[in-house]
Amino acid sequence: MTDTSAPTTPPGLGGPAVSPVFTDTDDVRTRLAATGYLADTATATAVFLADRLGKPLLVEGPAGVGKTELARAISQTSAAELVRLQCYEGIDEARALYEWNHAKQILHIQSTGQRGWDETKADIFSAEFLLPRPLLRAISRTDPTVLLIDEVDKADVDVEGLLLEVLSDFAVTIPEMGTVAAVRRPIVLLTSNATRELSEALKRRCLYLYIDFPDPAREREILASRVPALSDSIAREMIRVIGVLRSLDLRKKPSVAETIDWGNTLLALGIGEKPRGRLDDEILSRTLGVVLKHRPDLKAAAAELKLDR
Repeated sequence: MTDTSAPTTPPGLGGPAVSPVFTDTDDVRTRLAATGYLADTATATAVFLADRLGKPLLVEGPAGVGKTELARAISQTSAAELVRLQCYEGIDEARALYEWNHAKQILHIQSTGQRGWDETKADIFSAEFLLPRPLLRAISRTDPTVLLIDEVDKADVDVEGLLLEVLSDFAVTIPEMGTVAAVRRPIVLLTSNATRELSEALKRRCLYLYIDFPDPAREREILASRVPALSDSIAREMIRVIGVLRSLDLRKKPSVAETIDWGNTLLALGIGEKPRGRLDDEILSRTLGVVLKHRPDLKAAAAELKLDR
């Protein structure tokens, strides 16, 4: 029998050995469900393969379908620390990899007085003066780690080159210190809302998973898991309305997270627990702002649902 916990290096992969967390796809689904994340077969399979093969997993889909939450659930079920790199326009190497603590370096130079440059350089370009950012922090850890590179499509194309270098060998070269190589390969998830096309080179490095809005039955399961006190009648009506809203041409369609927020809102208002409760026009008008966050979307929804706003 194969020891799934023993570190292995799959053929064709450089860098540190892989230490698998999950035994099979059923194990993935069971353990993720224990954290409240209900994974379908495609998601469980992608997570299992990313873990077993040691390859990054690129997860695309609309905002709010559970891409970031998947990384959190994996970290929880594997007792791993979640290290998150939040991407945005203008993010650079200093924010993603590392930078030097220049203020501390200057103070050290001033406090040590007259010394040769070679000796001073050896002092100030050392780990004591290094500020590791998420990528370096993730590959430097010896304990289990999940590295989340969130909303990678918001970063500039140049950042993809940096990611390719780091994710190929799980090593970072610091000119003044040398190469820092990972001892333990982290589980890596990259998320994208598909606001721009990612490079083929980056995609080739990754396994791929697309997460769409769940179907009504799956969303009902999620709602029951996250808001168990919600009555069946209210939950059914909520999901019907959410389905109508997602069919509209909205600036921002309601996410699963907003469905959960709406359920909690109805409970807080004393509506959601009623066994035969229903969502009348007044309740919809009062609470529609929980799931829609743009005025044109609210107007479009009110017209479709025939609400007086």
